[in-house]
Amino acid sequence: MVELGDERVLYAFDRAAEPALTVASGETVRIRTKDCFGNQVQTPEDVLDEIDWDRINPATGPIFVEGAVPGGALKVEIQAIEFDGQTASCTGEGEGVCGDCFNAWSTKLCSIEGDHLVWDERLSIPLRPMIGVIGVAPAGEPVNCGTPGSHGGNMDNTAITAGATLYFPVAVEGALFGLGDMHAVMGDGEVSVSGAEAAGHATVKLTALPELSLVDPIIENETHLGIIASAESLDAAADRAVHEMVDLIHERTGRGKDEIIMLMSLVADVQVCQMVDPEKTVRFMVPKYVLEALDFQLL
Repeated sequence: MVELGDERVLYAFDRAAEPALTVASGETVRIRTKDCFGNQVQTPEDVLDEIDWDRINPATGPIFVEGAVPGGALKVEIQAIEFDGQTASCTGEGEGVCGDCFNAWSTKLCSIEGDHLVWDERLSIPLRPMIGVIGVAPAGEPVNCGTPGSHGGNMDNTAITAGATLYFPVAVEGALFGLGDMHAVMGDGEVSVSGAEAAGHATVKLTALPELSLVDPIIENETHLGIIASAESLDAAADRAVHEMVDLIHERTGRGKDEIIMLMSLVADVQVCQMVDPEKTVRFMVPKYVLEALDFQLL
């Protein structure tokens, strides 16, 4: 296993970024991450009006993966997520779904004790570890780490947790992978504009798949396989994800699109990832038992 500290971070996924680390395909990397505030909020006195907003949403990296080529894919197996002992959450004027309710920022710090987040003396919340920002460099202009897209980025997807596998479309040599913005707890939607933001470590296995061609990221876990899509609205993101899944199943099984669409309406779920970033993100999840019955194979 290779270790990568958080001394090198990126604030945009960028094809021109100098790699912080080069690894062989199939290598496992334990990556140290800052929280989404760049570790600038550590005490109640660290108010958001005074932090450096140019240091928001850092992703550790980028990592150059040997064998990852444009037109192929990068497979990312998430093996473990570990947190430091404190989280920070926030909301404020113009931010999130209820930004119209405030005229100032609010911040709450919480501690992690065992497998729970301590909200106050009466409420402890089971941890729901996940990675908010994760992706590869896009083909065109750099994309800031606060914005999701077909390259990944700030997808804020609660399904991106230990045991999940992601497949990213590769646009540049080496993929230039990075991750950060981990959450100890977050609900689907991330309605306040933050989760329980935490620094820590993520352990991932990175494998180049030069023969797999994708449009948007794919996520796979023990029970489901899904498309993650981002667009200017939740409706547009859902339309994109559903169409891509139908096309993918059609191409790999030869089944008629009419049959696939009727079946998806019975068994698949459109799930909101986040509705607060510049682009909104959904995942369209299909049970693997259904795909197996259709003789579907991704690889």
